[in-house]
Amino acid sequence: MTLSDSLTTLALDRHAEVDLAEINLLLAADFEPDLDVPVVQSQIFELGAELEFGPFDEPVERVRTLSRLLFSDLGFSGDSETYDDPRNSYLNEVLERKLGLPIALSVLAIAVGEAAGLTIAGVGLPGHFIAKLIDGPTEVLFDPFHGGRILTHRDCERLASNATGRPFHATRDALEATPPGIIVQRMLNNLKSSYLRRSMFDEAAAIIGWLGELLPNEPEHIRDLGFAFLQAGRPGKAMTQLERYLPHSGPADKPMVERALREARRHVAAWN
Repeated sequence: MTLSDSLTTLALDRHAEVDLAEINLLLAADFEPDLDVPVVQSQIFELGAELEFGPFDEPVERVRTLSRLLFSDLGFSGDSETYDDPRNSYLNEVLERKLGLPIALSVLAIAVGEAAGLTIAGVGLPGHFIAKLIDGPTEVLFDPFHGGRILTHRDCERLASNATGRPFHATRDALEATPPGIIVQRMLNNLKSSYLRRSMFDEAAAIIGWLGELLPNEPEHIRDLGFAFLQAGRPGKAMTQLERYLPHSGPADKPMVERALREARRHVAAWN
């Protein structure tokens, strides 16, 4: 399945069963055409094959075994020093550098766990991302960014509150598995923000384009794509997107969009 196919599937049903690791790698391959996605997928599968569980291991012990492999034996860890480095979002880079964002390390844990026969889901807390093993009625929450630490509900409340500065109540609903479509959206938003902060506007435009495919009913992605193209020095493409968005603009952003559109048109006119 191509990246576009996967995003279209998730646009229709955010709960659709997709391979999150494959989607992540296809995003990376959009910038690295030589990236061999099946080879990296095989590396992830081989990590899962290294896991050995006893026949009577409790779910919490299975999580500890998974975390011991990834975070103790192999040395994967959260990158706190250069947190928003785009490389922290791509699994091929995470496998190479052993560093990642919470969501990337969680997706890695999901993929490796599934290769070993476990059911792992992502859980999007406010300001942080964790994972949980699901074994029938039993769920074990753990934090891949912090070495796979087992989490209580109170731990989740502290993590979210520290990240956002706002109280968070770890109810059963709040700790439900995050749908794949929302996970992919969160990955894309991380990359968009990272590239924009680095003034990497071509890369940001590519990510915003994928966001538009995932969320076709949210026209603000058309606007943001126009702005990114303008900053990237591609006024023709910027003009196309801003003209598409203008009928959707409102009082809050219409003047800004009109100014950007005039600037794009001036640049295009100067070429003629």
